[in-house]
Amino acid sequence: MTYDRESSGRAIVGIRILVVDDELSMREFLAILLEREGYAVDQAESAEAALALLNAGSYDLVISDVKMPGLDGITLLERIKEGTPETAVLMMTAFSTAEQAVEAMKLGAYDYIAKPFKVEEIKILVRNALEKRDLKRENQRLRQEVQERFSFSGLIGKSKKMRDLYGLIEKVAPSMANILILGESGTGKELVARAIHYNSPRKNKPFVAVNCGAIPETLMESELFGHKKGSFTGAIGDRAGLFEQAEGGTLFLDEIGEVPLQLQAKLLRVLQEKEFRRIGGIADQKADVRIVAASNRNLEEQVRENSFREDLFYRLNVVQLQMPPLRERSDDIPLLVNHFFRKYLPTPHDGEFVTPAALKLLMSYAFPGNVRELENLVERCAVLGNHEIDVACLPSQVRGTQLQSGASCDEFVIPPEGMDLEGYLDGIEKKILLQALDRSGGVKKKAAELLGLTFRSFRYRLAKFGMDEE
Repeated sequence: MTYDRESSGRAIVGIRILVVDDELSMREFLAILLEREGYAVDQAESAEAALALLNAGSYDLVISDVKMPGLDGITLLERIKEGTPETAVLMMTAFSTAEQAVEAMKLGAYDYIAKPFKVEEIKILVRNALEKRDLKRENQRLRQEVQERFSFSGLIGKSKKMRDLYGLIEKVAPSMANILILGESGTGKELVARAIHYNSPRKNKPFVAVNCGAIPETLMESELFGHKKGSFTGAIGDRAGLFEQAEGGTLFLDEIGEVPLQLQAKLLRVLQEKEFRRIGGIADQKADVRIVAASNRNLEEQVRENSFREDLFYRLNVVQLQMPPLRERSDDIPLLVNHFFRKYLPTPHDGEFVTPAALKLLMSYAFPGNVRELENLVERCAVLGNHEIDVACLPSQVRGTQLQSGASCDEFVIPPEGMDLEGYLDGIEKKILLQALDRSGGVKKKAAELLGLTFRSFRYRLAKFGMDEE
């Protein structure tokens, strides 16, 4: 709802108010006053009559007397909050007591006003009650939007790899197990971490995310565990760390492989003992926190190189989720393009947002930056005023995939801004593999022969792009 005035001076129509009082004069006075303000007003001479009207329709605000024959106003308030808790309720009485006021507020009344009251006073209370009701509704809507955005079903993709990932999230989210998400940069590891949190019993508690690679080593311990005043130079006051901020919820440790060895031991203790100590503190604090960690590095290789503790790796790696790179799920590119265009286009429209020629290039490109790179590409096109992605809108490194396998290298010019050679070559290799499979009718042995490869080598190259599924 909105409370701006129209040119006539009346409030915008659409807000319904129910006035409940056993005194006819009070009901009529309030009805006339509020109707002049532009509200639609109904009247009820008792709590029983009010409940009948509430059962028949909805009201934005109920203004009720406390002392009435039969059911009193406090009982009516309880019934309203049981049935439609979003309805604002304003209580009034000629016999105001502190005890009644406290009881009404505890039961969910917006406010409590004593008779007689001034006209301006009731106008302000009504307006404020409705605005607070709308604010609560907006907060609920935003919370619901956030939960839907980060629910596992909100992840974009229908490829087999993504469907398998959805199934794993659905299975592991309700558990208390620590989870390790592995995958290249830009594949959406934090999005999956949030999906796990918002589909878990901890969804109403905090989700706290930190990129361990972005914190200087000297500050990381304080960032995670907090510190006491005076524990080191610059500690001018007590400070809660991320474990305290995430109490009861989920702590997402992105780029966990960047945590220095010295701090890994302290992190291991938190996972084992479920407690930690602030820097400079003398007492241990309990940590009811679920850990979801992520890395784009090979942690097992780090373990072999003694740069990551083996015992910490196994504590974190209770359940492992592998994020597929975009080049292994190119079938999802049309969905992702449409999703991002709707996100960034100033005036969204229905239909497809990419031309067939541009889509062909996008699906042949290796996307070394994964989904993040694709999102940036779409945002760039939208900002430049394009209502769809065509070949001219594509960056040079994507258009470069047009180079055919038989073309001369002399025909290719390195773009002025440079290029990602590995990604470019991967795109060409994938395109050649797909052409060979298409020409051989999907028979891999024949496709390998077309390319002068052994069957084993051909299978290896397919597996590199996630194309070796039976």
